[in-house]
Amino acid sequence: MKKFTVSTPASLKEFTDSTYPQGSFCLAALLREKDIKVNGVRVSQSVPLKAGDEVTYYTTPKQESLVSHNKVYEDENILIADKLDGVETSALLCELQAGGEYYAVHRLDRNTKGLIAFAKNKGAEDELLSAFKERRVEKTYLARCKNNFKTDKAVLTAYLKKDSKNSTVQVFDKEVKGSLKIITEYRVLEKQGDTALVEVTLHTGKTHQIRAHTAHIGCPVLGDEKYGDSALNKKYGAKRQCLVSYRLSFKLSGGLEYLNKKEFLSGLKP
Repeated sequence: MKKFTVSTPASLKEFTDSTYPQGSFCLAALLREKDIKVNGVRVSQSVPLKAGDEVTYYTTPKQESLVSHNKVYEDENILIADKLDGVETSALLCELQAGGEYYAVHRLDRNTKGLIAFAKNKGAEDELLSAFKERRVEKTYLARCKNNFKTDKAVLTAYLKKDSKNSTVQVFDKEVKGSLKIITEYRVLEKQGDTALVEVTLHTGKTHQIRAHTAHIGCPVLGDEKYGDSALNKKYGAKRQCLVSYRLSFKLSGGLEYLNKKEFLSGLKP
């Protein structure tokens, strides 16, 4: 059991992600089993919290020992972590900051696993933030998708529009008001019946881009419960998207040029 007092207003999810990493890693299970109390009352969903509220987590020893990531590379400037699925980026950052100075420079969805970079000082943070903004970071993903590809490789261009109210995005073939241009490159590596292993390279980096863009062309990521094929997900018992941030490489300056010669690979599978 872990007990915390809220200092500033936030949702239960936001508070958990920033305060109690182990609770964040298994938040869905805790809510499902009503193993969280807010002011002594059990809750089954993320609820708004106000300053002074008391939140109690009834985590099991197994939940408290859950691993959030594997370390791929670390030096005095940067950490490359292999994040496990189910782990929120902000919770992982909270866990890391308990042991030192770390800064988030990009993020992965909770249920996308694989490589994620953290800066370890302000100089590295500034350069890495600039590199991500200026597209000087190459990110390659592996995804298990519905095998419905018309060609084995392509560079796709479309337009993505956020629906903030429903926390989703929509993809359109032509530009619409409020949309942003997206470019997604894919290459089919292996076909296995009704699924295919696909390498995906992002030429733009927008919210849910891979998941929404592959779904838009009729090849959703297996296990994606937001944009995916529910019948296919059920067939394979897939409840989290089979998507891995697989490869990272950089074109950096400002004293981080030594990282340009390195290529980082995930040890996780989609």
